[in-house]
Parts: sequence; structure tokens; C-alpha cells
Amino acid sequence: MKILHTLACAAVLTLAVACNNANPNLARAEQMRTTLYTLYDVDDTPLLAENYPLDPAARATYLAEGADNQVNKYSYLWPYSGTLSMMSALYEVTGDDAYLAFIDSDVIAGLDMYFDTTRTPYAYSSYVTVGESDRFYDDNIWLVIDFVDLYFSSGEKRYLERAEQTWQFVESGRDEVLGDGIYWCEQKKYSKNACSNAPASVAALKLYKATGNEAYLQAGKELYAWCYNTLHDKEDGLYFDNISLAGRISRAKYSYNSGEMIEAGAILHALTGEKEYFEQAQKTAAGCYERWFKPQQDGEQQIRMMDSGDVWFDAVMLRGLIALYGRDGNDTYLRAVNASLDYAWREGRDENGLFGKFLSHRREEDKRSWLLTQAAYAEMSARMAKVNLR
Repeated sequence: MKILHTLACAAVLTLAVACNNANPNLARAEQMRTTLYTLYDVDDTPLLAENYPLDPAARATYLAEGADNQVNKYSYLWPYSGTLSMMSALYEVTGDDAYLAFIDSDVIAGLDMYFDTTRTPYAYSSYVTVGESDRFYDDNIWLVIDFVDLYFSSGEKRYLERAEQTWQFVESGRDEVLGDGIYWCEQKKYSKNACSNAPASVAALKLYKATGNEAYLQAGKELYAWCYNTLHDKEDGLYFDNISLAGRISRAKYSYNSGEMIEAGAILHALTGEKEYFEQAQKTAAGCYERWFKPQQDGEQQIRMMDSGDVWFDAVMLRGLIALYGRDGNDTYLRAVNASLDYAWREGRDENGLFGKFLSHRREEDKRSWLLTQAAYAEMSARMAKVNLR
């Protein structure tokens, strides 16, 4: 598969070079994509490694029960799915059919190796050992969003069909315990999390826009309301991570949870015209800016650096900030994102051109570079390549 990856990279290299001066964000996104497929390729499958340098004996550094504990040759679904987000964003900004062909031949071919038809509803497992691995609702929600986005940008119904099929699994994780909400993991129904409800609202609302099915609109509204009423912090407008079935709220806050509520609020405002969604999204965006955009000296100027400590979390937050920008035209946050991406490109990469946990620097003792982090930087750059700041 390395040959296919290399050929596909070469096919779009001309595009990156041509855009280098006119749109540096797009050129960086493509360069990051090329680096990713060069370094993380494993063998003759479309699958990728979890980390670079490659170490098949290494375990992932986050919760991923159910996968083979002895061998970790391939990445888990979560980081692999980030490459679909990356490629979808690249296709959306360019409209280049080479990207769409690569999505079908490589990215979705790899996703199919996680797809589990031994349990119903069918869904994507956390690891390629389908039938044995845990299945996470949020893992599948991110894919629903990507598939719908691909449908919007390409018009190809096959992506919408995948989105609706995967949504059936997502919806199976919803019940009336704690009033409403979707669990985090099918096999471990211990909590209902912002990361499985805020993006589910976004997914449902996008499915409504794609299909006109009122059931999706209703689900999007209800999941937004549950997340807002259950996990919203009125002090800063941000969102707590989860609530246990015993009713205990984990007060940790992560940028992606709040970012998805911004996106859901912006979509709901566009669909309904109801001002409360707009105001709630604006307050959450201001809270994100205060908490996760930190003063950073860049030469003679000071910027606000988007630097929460998880690049993918910030990439998801950016989706919300872009959606809100489309409603209010306030470019403060996106200008800070642009400055952050520029600074990170100059100061945040290692000798292999890879990022660590922080966009601003490499300081962690673990020298491994996570697949999802690289895909996230490329996704952000591609999304910003499309934004026209006023």
C-alpha cells in the first residue's frame, strides 16, 4: 500500500506547489498529508500506524480497551478516522477529484476493516479485531459527520448512505437514563459524555439538512438541549466532560466539547432563527478564546496561541468557530487560529516535520508523534484555506 500512498501523494503535489504562495494554509495541509502517508504507512493494507516512530509493541496512550493487547500494529479507529476528516477538508476546499478517489481507494477501504457486522446495529469497532473490540459511540459520530460533509461537497449519495447507516448505531446508544443523552461506549455504559452528545447534535442537524427528515432535526434539538442543560457551565459558557449514571459530573473541560456545541448552536440558529442558540454559541466561543488561546510572543508581536494540549481537540473546536463566523462575521478567533497555525509550522515541529501535544513546541519526553495530531493540523490548515477573513 505504500506504493499507492506515494503515487496518490505525487498526483496532488502539483496542486500544493501551485498554491504555496497564494494559499500557504493549503500548501501546508498537503505537505502534512504527504508526510503522514509517508511515515505512518505500515504494510500492504490501507491501514496506518498509531505513532511514529513505528513500534508494533507499543500500546496506545489513551483508553482503548478491547483491542489486541499484545500487538498494536495498526492505529485505533479514532486516529484513523482523523485522516478521513483531513481528506474531506482537503476535497472540500479544492474540489479536486484526486482527493475523492484517494478517499475511496485508501481511506474508506481502511475504515471498512474496522466495520463490524457481527453485532447489530452495524458500526465501526475501536480496533480492526472486529467482534472483539469495544465500539464507541463518539468514534462513530465523527464518521457520520465526515460522511455527511463528503455528501455535501461531492453530491455522492454513497456517503450519505454510510452516514445514515452509522447513525442507526449512534441512536441505539440513546435512552432516557439521566433524562436523555447518548452513552460513550456500547460495552461500558457508565457515563454520558459531551463528546458523544454535542457532536451527535451536529451530526443529526447535518443529516436533517441533507435529507429533510424532521426526525433528525428533532434529535439535534433534543441532544443540544440535554447537553446544555446537563453539562453547561454558566460561569464561562464551556462544557463539562461527562456525567456518570450516579449523577456525578466530571468537571474537566476540553476544547472539542465546547467547540461542537458552538457548531450545533450556529447550525440551529441558521435553521430556526432562534436567538438563544446564537447567543449561547457566542458565549461559549468567548469562553474558548479565554481558556485555550494563550498569549504567545512571536517575534515583535504578541499573538493568541491556540494551544490546549491536544491538537485534534482544537481542530474540532475550529469547526465550531468557523460555523459561528458564518453567522456573526467576527474574525477575532479565526485570525488567532491563522497566527497559531503559522507559528506552529515554524516552531512546533520536530526534525521529521511532526507535531506533539502542543502546537507551539515539542517538549514532552515521549518522542512518539501521534497519527491523529498530524491529521488534525492538516485538517485545520485545509479548513482555514477556505475561510475568507474580512
